[in-house]
Amino acid sequence: MKGKAKLKRKNVKTVKLLQYSLLIIVGVIMIFPIFWMIINSLKTLNGISEFPPKFFLKDPQWSNYIEVLKNPMTLAYFRNTLILIIGNTAGTLISSSIVAYPLARMEFKGRNTIFTIILLTMMVPTVTMIIPQFLLFRQFGWLDGFLPMIIPSFFAYPYNVFLFRQFFKTIPASIDEAAKIDGCSSFEIFLKIIVPISKPIFITVGILSAIFWWNELFQPMIFIDSEHLKPLALGALDSFKVSGGQNMTAWNLQMAFSVLMSIPPMILYIVASQFITTGIKTTGAKN
Repeated sequence: MKGKAKLKRKNVKTVKLLQYSLLIIVGVIMIFPIFWMIINSLKTLNGISEFPPKFFLKDPQWSNYIEVLKNPMTLAYFRNTLILIIGNTAGTLISSSIVAYPLARMEFKGRNTIFTIILLTMMVPTVTMIIPQFLLFRQFGWLDGFLPMIIPSFFAYPYNVFLFRQFFKTIPASIDEAAKIDGCSSFEIFLKIIVPISKPIFITVGILSAIFWWNELFQPMIFIDSEHLKPLALGALDSFKVSGGQNMTAWNLQMAFSVLMSIPPMILYIVASQFITTGIKTTGAKN
């Protein structure tokens, strides 16, 4: 019996060792691109093309970050990104919560059918809608501006509607009944009771929206041409060229810019991770 118990403990230790080894390997693979980006951001332009590559630098070029920040267009790109984040976040919070409220808290014919249709639209790839959107916005005269990217957010994104609806369904129905007895209308219940209670999901959706638009490249590439209107993700593609070069990218500055761009989303997630966890966890509490 003792031999079997000893063998069992040995097997458990072996399994745990294999699990931890696998986790370490996966972790190294996932973190290596970030490490490589940081290392290249501290090299000279010639240093990036060296072979074999150097992973540890004797003379890191911290001046690359200063040069990126001194770029006259960096502030403009940052301003444009903030406009997209604020506009889209405000639009999706307002529209998605309003659409989700009756789907979660009101009884009416066809409610589940409407919700099913909304979920089905999530299966339509964004790229399949970009051409008709482009043609429509061209007719409106909105191209080369922020409107094609901000206005759609005021018509509710399906995934955000799903998150709001699932969270709203976790709130006891007795709250609505008590408010109606006190004479509150449905809109007053939503605005004065449901919204304050739903702070975690509002923060969650807001952060997800902010991070998405901080990194978004595809839509700005389609709708924006003017250099002074480009957001950070798009502006970084062709802002750092070698002086006197012919379309040669200064990859060390590009990497430095990418490192700086990755910092705000990380900080935002760390600060609000508790709200994100709470918001996502409670969306699955009820069907």
